Amino acid sequence: MQIEKAIKIIDLGLYLKKEKVLILGDFHIGFEEALEKQGTLIPRMQFEKTIKRLEKILKKVKPETIVINGDLKHEFGKISEQEWADSLKLIDFLEKHCKQVVLVKGNHDTILDPIALEKKLKVVESVEFGEVQVIHGHKVPVNLTGRVIIIGHEHPAVTLSDDITQEKFKCFLKGKFQDKTLIVMPSFNLVTIGTDVLREKTISPFLQQDLSDFECWVIAKPNETLYFGKLRNLM
Repeated sequence: MQIEKAIKIIDLGLYLKKEKVLILGDFHIGFEEALEKQGTLIPRMQFEKTIKRLEKILKKVKPETIVINGDLKHEFGKISEQEWADSLKLIDFLEKHCKQVVLVKGNHDTILDPIALEKKLKVVESVEFGEVQVIHGHKVPVNLTGRVIIIGHEHPAVTLSDDITQEKFKCFLKGKFQDKTLIVMPSFNLVTIGTDVLREKTISPFLQQDLSDFECWVIAKPNETLYFGKLRNLM
């Protein structure tokens, strides 16, 4: 489904058709291990599910470049055992499906360099493809040069309800920031859904504004995207 001119939603990723770029973000590898340290035991199934979901995406598109838009790993102050092993396996998998992998630095990526060095990759603050600028979204850079800004970080979601049930879904948002078109991507962390932008406080400085005019695309299930119009319709 198209979200912007020459930009398609492909499940939890965005595909720049002209440049053949696939953008993914917020994997938060190591999240289960972090929960275990806090006393919450859950099955370590995220990585296997992530690879299976990526395989379906990569059957639909053949990117030349894959961008990981921040927060590849979860821990702030170190690289855990799970993060090291699974981050390298994820990059190995992605490299088999493209010519280059680009790592955009997120707020959880304070210690990402050892992983990048192991895979001979550079870590960048942002990357541009034509009119599109890809930034993690935890801070606003001095120079916003793209006509379209794509961020992650927020892990946007919305809760949909009927007379009987409520369910929260990951979603894409599109609106304005200054004079730019802003697209907000959901996380690729499959353990959690994200922040309900209708009911919870947003954290990205790009989203400290009235979001009622932002458009919303809900990921109902893998590879099923539903357009819900403006957020005001869901409030």
